[in-house]
Amino acid sequence: MIYFFGSPTQDLYAVQTSNNLDPSTQQKLIWLFGNQPLLKEQIIEGSFLGPRATMITPWSTNAVEISQNMDIEGISRIERFVRKSPSKEFDPMLYEVYNNLDQGIFDINITPEPIRVITDIESYNQKEGLALNNDEVAYLVGLSKSLGRALTDSEVFGFSQVNSEHCRHKIFNGRFVIDGIEQPESLFEMIKKTSKINPNSIVSAYKDNVAFVSGPKIEQFAPTDGSVPSTYKAGSIDSIISLKAETHNFPTTVEPFNGAATGSGGEIRDRLAGGQGSLPLAGTAVYMTPYSRVTQNRNWEEGFPKRKWLYQTPLDLLIKASNGASDFGNKFGQPLISGSVLTFEHQEKEQRLGYDKVIMMAGGIGYGVADQAQKKTPSEGDIIVILGGDNYRIGMGGAAVSSANTGAFSNEIELNAVQRSNPEMQKRVANAIRALVESVNNPIISIHDHGAGGHLNCLSELVEDTGGEIQINQLPLGDPTLSAKEIIGNESQERMGLILSEQDAGLLKTIAQRERAPFYIVGKVTGDHHFSFVNNKNGEKPIDLAIESLFGDAPKTTLLDEAIKVPFENASYQFSAFEVYLSDVLMLEAVGCKDWLTNKVDRCVTGRVAQQQAIGELQLPLSNCGVMALDFQGKHGVATAIGHAPVIGLIDPAKGSVNAIAESLTNIVWAPMTDGLKSISLSANWMWPCNNPGENDRLYQAVKACSDFAIELGINIPTGKDSLSMKQKYKEGDVLAPGTVIISSAGQCEDVKKIVTPLARAQKGNLYYINLSSQKHVLGGSSLGQVLNKVGSEAPGIADVDLFKNTFNLLQVLILNNDIFSGHDISSGGLITSLLEMCFPSQKVGMEIDLTSLTEKDTTALLFAENSGLLLQSEKDLTAHFKSQGITCHPIGKVNESGILKIQNHQDQLELDVSIYRDVWFSTSAALDAKQNKCATERFENYKSTPLKFKFPNTFNGRLNPSKGTKIKAAIIREKGSNSEREMAYAMHAVGFEVYDIHMTDLIEGRKTLEEFKFIAAVGGFSNSDVLGSAKGWAGAFLYNPKAKKSLDDFFARKDTLSLGVCNGCQLFIELGLITPDHKPLPKMLQNDSGKFECQFTALNIGPSSSIMMQGLEGSTLGIWAAHGEGKFHLPLESSQYQIPAQYHQPVYPANPNGSDYSAAMLCSEDGRHLVMMPHLERSTFPWNWAHYPQGRDDVFSPWITAFENANQWLDKK
Repeated sequence: MIYFFGSPTQDLYAVQTSNNLDPSTQQKLIWLFGNQPLLKEQIIEGSFLGPRATMITPWSTNAVEISQNMDIEGISRIERFVRKSPSKEFDPMLYEVYNNLDQGIFDINITPEPIRVITDIESYNQKEGLALNNDEVAYLVGLSKSLGRALTDSEVFGFSQVNSEHCRHKIFNGRFVIDGIEQPESLFEMIKKTSKINPNSIVSAYKDNVAFVSGPKIEQFAPTDGSVPSTYKAGSIDSIISLKAETHNFPTTVEPFNGAATGSGGEIRDRLAGGQGSLPLAGTAVYMTPYSRVTQNRNWEEGFPKRKWLYQTPLDLLIKASNGASDFGNKFGQPLISGSVLTFEHQEKEQRLGYDKVIMMAGGIGYGVADQAQKKTPSEGDIIVILGGDNYRIGMGGAAVSSANTGAFSNEIELNAVQRSNPEMQKRVANAIRALVESVNNPIISIHDHGAGGHLNCLSELVEDTGGEIQINQLPLGDPTLSAKEIIGNESQERMGLILSEQDAGLLKTIAQRERAPFYIVGKVTGDHHFSFVNNKNGEKPIDLAIESLFGDAPKTTLLDEAIKVPFENASYQFSAFEVYLSDVLMLEAVGCKDWLTNKVDRCVTGRVAQQQAIGELQLPLSNCGVMALDFQGKHGVATAIGHAPVIGLIDPAKGSVNAIAESLTNIVWAPMTDGLKSISLSANWMWPCNNPGENDRLYQAVKACSDFAIELGINIPTGKDSLSMKQKYKEGDVLAPGTVIISSAGQCEDVKKIVTPLARAQKGNLYYINLSSQKHVLGGSSLGQVLNKVGSEAPGIADVDLFKNTFNLLQVLILNNDIFSGHDISSGGLITSLLEMCFPSQKVGMEIDLTSLTEKDTTALLFAENSGLLLQSEKDLTAHFKSQGITCHPIGKVNESGILKIQNHQDQLELDVSIYRDVWFSTSAALDAKQNKCATERFENYKSTPLKFKFPNTFNGRLNPSKGTKIKAAIIREKGSNSEREMAYAMHAVGFEVYDIHMTDLIEGRKTLEEFKFIAAVGGFSNSDVLGSAKGWAGAFLYNPKAKKSLDDFFARKDTLSLGVCNGCQLFIELGLITPDHKPLPKMLQNDSGKFECQFTALNIGPSSSIMMQGLEGSTLGIWAAHGEGKFHLPLESSQYQIPAQYHQPVYPANPNGSDYSAAMLCSEDGRHLVMMPHLERSTFPWNWAHYPQGRDDVFSPWITAFENANQWLDKK
């Protein structure tokens, strides 16, 4: 039976249930749907948009779980349907048009296909798009003969997946024959050579889908027992640091939101699966597409006529892909702290180049425990477990189709790559794994992520050394129509495979149930080197092969090519048009402001973010170096940065690789590394249009140069990924993506409080320039060339590797000694862009620059060339300092408060108004933002007029007050999807509370009550993925579960308690009416006025109120992180009726990121005991958490710690 709730003329909820809805259940659902009525009709006439019948959406999965948590039984599916209007656009990849809604909208008239016997393997290969080559087909034919039987469809399909280019990297392991000469090494051998020659601090390389390097001894702050409610304790561990970057190009090209989201999720799972398990810390992202064409009159975008895009426009790709990747990280609880975007296309003679097959790269850093870095060997009888979600018909062309050119297969096969993103499910799974990783004895024997190739690839690699039997009936089905082949091979996301002993599997089950992570025992390790999937109902074995047969023994791939030099024309230019060029360059997506990307992604979650993109009083995204603290001590951390130079690579692929590494290193150099350059390891991600004339040779040159440069620098490349079918096919001709390597650098940061940013400071010493290329400034591959529709013939490189290396290490010492006030690399947009960017984050900063000493008279080339280089600001005589080491460091000027950038080079002069060019630089971001943000116009108008200004309490000294010996019990309350519990718990722990970890399941099932606690904090996150409204499901779990409800009611009825609700916790307490229980109507939390998630480092004015926690902070203005999607306080009564302890420092967006009534950021009960807020004080606990902190202070804690001290002191008196 399907019941409909809502309005037939607007939005409807369709509820599929096996039970009739009794009046009590009806009322629960009416409340859940925001008081939308139950409709009497069984058929709703009219045209509606809704999800595909065959795909239960993640939204539905969460909505059904909410109903279950509200003690409603029998509901199998809940979906949203929107009334279709002629003007309403929709994505046909995700939605269908329904002409009337009836009782059959969820019917799937498909029966699972039986196991098929494949007698003609080549025909099956072609029909299914398996991308098997001739050698592989011959191998399978031979295998069939040796077995004396035909192979099944599952076996042929499975072989194609686990042996695809995507999974097995056949090109990187292949033989290259260029101009008839076989090259001496494979690509992979050259990459591995970097680690062999420069092992440095590598702990694990090329074994997992993640690399480990050694880390420092750090503090682990975690609950003592993840299987039950327990106290948080601090202990010491020897750490390892993880580095990984993953691409999800094909699924993102087809359907960008879920493609990019699951790309981010897949990369997180790679880090989770390292060794015996490791923990993700932060992410990075790179997007490369054709030109966006976001506004008119961008002449460079007309050089290559736009194509008849196969699936999505470039503008759709940029917005939807970044929305998807951001959404996944936000809901999972992983900050995105560094990234890049590049738009490019070019047509010249026979060359048709562009990122029509897009690049979406998700990278990340993390950490683990040193003695868990290596997997153990499974034993016969060990249990195979799957954690995570159901199986759907997803990615059935996935790994193989990802290894082919887009547009090469039938639309149906390519559409199988449409993904399904459920980050909250992955968070639950990660929490269960986290509990084991943090335990005294981690019982995980082996662990593997689910990605390309689905169960087959994951489970076969788990038992690769032993063999195993999988019970196919135990694998959970979200779609009952899946065949055996589809169950085995589908690429549904958010799943992990693990091997544990039988006893330890029981422990994991207990933890998983507490975390609400689906847990399935699916098989056993056999020890016979055989791998099978068995149907224990009918005895069928869709796969029944020796492990070695499955992984194949096809001949090594041979790649033939000839060296082809493609000449590109040079640009013509004149200095008189300099400011026209500058405006155009600043509007390129690669050069211009990235606020449209950073304003929608969480950059503060975990409370361990030490450096993210936005800097200065105007909070503009200008830092290219991301840094995470490894613990809450605020000393040791891990830094990461990105580099790429594909347009330079078109001219010279070797220089493209060298400049990609150089850019990554000049971006990360601003974090002081523990052992300088040697601390750094690289991930190299290769995207290339292989098997096109000249491209295999170009790839070989690029990899060789990458390897050679890394070796000369003394560093290594212990991880990476390749995607080598970067071509999009059109009827009018193919478009090849420029061969691209994206370099991600990472390493141990010695002190997270000493990071240098591009924030120029007036009257603070001189500005210096170092040319790291040691070459003349040339415009080949530059952004100026791009806006002139020319690639160029001469590109910069690195002529003196020793100089580059020595400069890096000398600068590191200067940074550690606090001798550098600000600094910036030179890359996209050239020297002129870097100078302007150092002025942009402040309202009135300007410079006086003289470049004559550089002895280059072509001012246009000098300022726009993208030769690798550095800008440094210091009061130290850097010219003499670097000269002592044989390095030329030019003094080029000073920083002032004029707001004007004056430049002289020989006779050429420029006088640029920083505020004008700041707006030009911001303009493309504003145009892109308008496609995703209802308040984009206000943001553009206000971003430069709402600077951060702080006022600290006069008595605050940055240190903790002495605490009493008695520890008061406090509880962290979290729900599935919560992601802020650790930083909240640490702030409470720091001031002396005894902090307990309490999951909602503990309260619902009666394992714990709140009776013993004096202070509770409901934490931030995305409980139930914000389905049906922020905290609606969490509130339902309290309201409709008697034990949980009584526990909370009793706590609030006591007079000796305090509570704090932050972000999602604020939404929870407001939804439950706990802050102003006597008000009618009650306050509500609404979606931000922008209509999107907002992340902003803003400031709050603390005013007089009853709040106990805010006592002593009145009159101060403090910086604070805000990160939420539904953070608007709707306060229907007069402001005098509310206790509002804090307001945003200015009422306009984005200073007020959500449009709250009365600019309210906090709300408090009349007696001051119960406080809620949307901004995150717990993520702003330390000065190094702040994105902008007052200079000249040596505080250990920020003033926000006072709130927790106040709570402790008040309770101590009770």
